[in-house]
Amino acid sequence: MNASLSTEQLSFPALWQHPHLLDLERLSAAEILAILRTADQLKTMTDGCRRKVSLLAGKTCANLFFENSTRTRNSFSLAAKRLGADTVEFSSSGSSVAKGETFVDTAKTIEAMGVDWVVTRHSTPGTPHLLARELDCCVLNAGDGPHEHPTQGLLDMLTILQHRVGSDWRNESADPEKIFSGMTVALVGDIAHSRTARSNLWGLRKLGAHVIICGPPTLVSPRWEELGFEVAHRLDEIVHRCDVLNLLRIQFERQKARPFPSVYEYAALYAMNGQRLRLAKDDILIMAPGPINRGVEITPEVADGPHSVILEQVTNGIAVRMASLWLLANAKDNAASSETHA
Repeated sequence: MNASLSTEQLSFPALWQHPHLLDLERLSAAEILAILRTADQLKTMTDGCRRKVSLLAGKTCANLFFENSTRTRNSFSLAAKRLGADTVEFSSSGSSVAKGETFVDTAKTIEAMGVDWVVTRHSTPGTPHLLARELDCCVLNAGDGPHEHPTQGLLDMLTILQHRVGSDWRNESADPEKIFSGMTVALVGDIAHSRTARSNLWGLRKLGAHVIICGPPTLVSPRWEELGFEVAHRLDEIVHRCDVLNLLRIQFERQKARPFPSVYEYAALYAMNGQRLRLAKDDILIMAPGPINRGVEITPEVADGPHSVILEQVTNGIAVRMASLWLLANAKDNAASSETHA
């Protein structure tokens, strides 16, 4: 990419017409690739997501988080500010929700303050879809229960693209459905409760990757095979075939019963450690959405080693969220302009 890329060189992809980003399951491969290309350009344009540009000056992003978050909330806030927008931070603790106000009424109140996007995280699946029907502004899903976390899936794919795919994916002539052709990506861990896993599954497969779902039988249903994914229950049996490992956190807070005898046993069977790394390909990419539990899903020598791109995923999160905000705002403005001239 050209390090001197300017805002004038950023073109809006005509195929993008969505005012909301709710999931990846219903996006096409071309639409997913359009977000990733835009994110890649914005990362370059902002000097690795560190410099401000004024693409969205005068607009406001509201973060409505009903679950705890460090990375995603701060990432969306920084993404908005890097593009010149203002932010409004909302937390359910101490808000009118505690006084009996409904979730939708709270969102409508925030919208009435003149916001252009609502970014929401909630423990109930489908909550962002409800807001998209009730609000006039753009809605972005920052995680709805165990359903999806679309921007996390996108930032994971952007990281893979930048490390394991040549520059051809940036060309308009590239076939979106073959971008990851020939690549094997394994998602390892708590698939049953992971919204990150679901967004990765849909996105990776649409871009042509072979996806392996690996974990304890209590957390990895064999029914995933019916949807065309490979299922494995032993990491040692698949690690040598993988180009990328995405190590998912065990989400004890979502589990009603312990899905395995002990954390020690889980780590013995599924943690990526130095011994397993020696069984893997020389150029294997190690990823984790975070927060990471050292010694459970991954050992320090791997998390901090040369194959790990965990911190780069965080940076790419800002790039993907900048792209999402910019694309949704433009789609909304274009639709409004079309209605005005109709």
